[in-house]
Order: sequence, then structure tokens, then C-alpha cells
Amino acid sequence: MFNSLTANRRLAFRTVAVQAAVATLVALAFLLQDPQAALAAAIGGGAAAFGSLLLAWRSMMGPAYSAGLALARIVSGLLLKWFVVLGALYLSLARLGLPPLPLLAGLVVTMAASFLTLRLKA
Repeated sequence: MFNSLTANRRLAFRTVAVQAAVATLVALAFLLQDPQAALAAAIGGGAAAFGSLLLAWRSMMGPAYSAGLALARIVSGLLLKWFVVLGALYLSLARLGLPPLPLLAGLVVTMAASFLTLRLKA
């Protein structure tokens, strides 16, 4: 069974919305520990959500493309996502000196939330 392009767009942007909500919850949980930890968790989760948004925008926007062009758009979207994530990790750890555990916790939990989206019904 084939999915329409519109259904794939909705799923992609629903994934970004769930990731943003999870990133907010993780940052609020770390706020009980320390404001620096909350900032680190927010940056980690926000980088994952923003990277997913770039991936969705790059691969899903526009008309239906040929298979080769669609694959190229997905790969370039993945590269954009990982440049954002790795850039945020570098800036947070090397430049801002934020604690690494909340940063990685926000990143991992937010990325794992994309699997939760697949289980949710519309």
C-alpha cells in the first residue's frame, strides 16, 4: 500500500512537534537540578527537533520528484540534520561549557521520541 505525499508530510511534521514537546519536558525536568543543566538539555533536544524539521522540509516540500532526486533530497536533509546536531554539541560543550550528561540526555530522549510518533494514531 502506498502513502500519499500529504500523509508523509503530516507524519514528518507531527514527528517534529512530538520531538519539540519531549525536548521541552526534558529541559523542565533538568530545571529541577540546575539552570545550566536545563539549558544543556534544551539545546540538545532543540537541536534534534530543529534538525528533524530541516530534514522534513528538505525531503518533503515540493512536488513529487523522481526516485533519484527524492533520494538525493533525503540524503541532503539527513546531512543538514547532523550538521545542526553536531554543531550544537560542539557549541554547547566546547564554547559554552555546559554539562554533557543533560545535553546528551536531551538529545537521545528527543531522538527516541520519533519512534513514539510512529505508534501514535492521528
